[in-house]
Amino acid sequence: MRFEISRGGSGLTYEIRNIVLIANKLKELGMEIVWENIGDPVQKGEKIPGWMKEVLTEIIRDDYSFAYSPTKGVNETREFLAGRLNKRGKVQITSEDIIFFNGLGDAIARAYSSIQVDARMIMPEPTYSTHFMAEVLHASFPPNTYRMNPYNNWNPDMRELEQKVKSHKAIVGILVINPDNPTGFVYPEEMLRQIIKIAKDNDLFVVFDETYINIVFNGKKTVPLSDIVGDLPAISMKGISKELPWPGARCGWMEIYNAGKDPVFDRFINTILHQKMSEVCSTTLPQLAIPKIMTHPEYTNYLEERRSHYARLSEIAYNILKDVPYIMVNKTNGAFYMTIVINEAALNSRQKLHIKNKEVREFVENLTKETIEHDKRFVYYLLASTGICVVPLTSFFTPLLGFRMTLLHKDVGEFEQTVKTIAEKITEYINSSK
Repeated sequence: MRFEISRGGSGLTYEIRNIVLIANKLKELGMEIVWENIGDPVQKGEKIPGWMKEVLTEIIRDDYSFAYSPTKGVNETREFLAGRLNKRGKVQITSEDIIFFNGLGDAIARAYSSIQVDARMIMPEPTYSTHFMAEVLHASFPPNTYRMNPYNNWNPDMRELEQKVKSHKAIVGILVINPDNPTGFVYPEEMLRQIIKIAKDNDLFVVFDETYINIVFNGKKTVPLSDIVGDLPAISMKGISKELPWPGARCGWMEIYNAGKDPVFDRFINTILHQKMSEVCSTTLPQLAIPKIMTHPEYTNYLEERRSHYARLSEIAYNILKDVPYIMVNKTNGAFYMTIVINEAALNSRQKLHIKNKEVREFVENLTKETIEHDKRFVYYLLASTGICVVPLTSFFTPLLGFRMTLLHKDVGEFEQTVKTIAEKITEYINSSK
């Protein structure tokens, strides 16, 4: 080429997917992989019920399911979603306040790229990779964060949040992920109201990623943003990837609250919409399915069965891991992830796990011969010695060392054995350099 055409990256890696490349290389070398890296219920054995497939079969007979939809999304579906919110009586929106995207990844990318370069969002730490990567790409600087405390059941540091938004004038909005990914923390209503007050007192808007808002268990309670937003300009991000679950549909949407009450916020939303227009529209078929699936008489029971299963796996994992030396683990109460923190003083660059396969061992030793994060080093050795694929915690923009795993396995016995193996390997790895 006559000159360099690549824009150049941020130096960030989407480790949730990147580690798949390494795992696939180990598969080529004869290893069987236990995928605990990505939140895909279907890949982990979730059986889509017959009634849901029948709904889709009915829709696909309609030629309209093959056509473009309006840029903002299928009118009937947006009216359905707006109507459900309005029935709660906490906030009033119209179908025009809902915009569909090709998955929440698309929505997140559009939102952050529509923010001025010198304006910043403050987000939880650790945080879901897609959010912090989009924030870094838009501003070319590390994000502002408020810490989630693993030694306080992952409760966020609200004092830090308030102090930072007061002192950092570039901050224009607050991100909340509720329930949280990667920690599984569920925000109580009072804490959410406190965040809304901080935003209002400092003339900010909020973005609530509510992907898992209907996946809460272990007796915990929370409320959606729509119940507490009041007159604050705000965006709720939602989708069907995890709830139905239909991750391959790539179907998510934004609900815009209090449009028309702040001209600066309205211009921001208009910028997002104009970006969306260049794409024409989002996928039609999954949009058409949303009202029919969510109002189906089997849907509520199906969702409750899944919540109960995640609660059971959360209990199993917590009971196995809670007494393992040098780690901190909290019971997951929402979403379907568990994050394990490893004491940084217990990790170093000399530790290893026994790897039987010579080619696998040489491959991992080559990966770890350079200076890398200590938790990433452990994750590579865990993968190479057991086939268990998890995600290093530092990949979620935090100095905390550890890893994230899922609670998605459909076979309870196999899941329990996987967690026991992880517990054994943590101890073995830490003791290997003593």
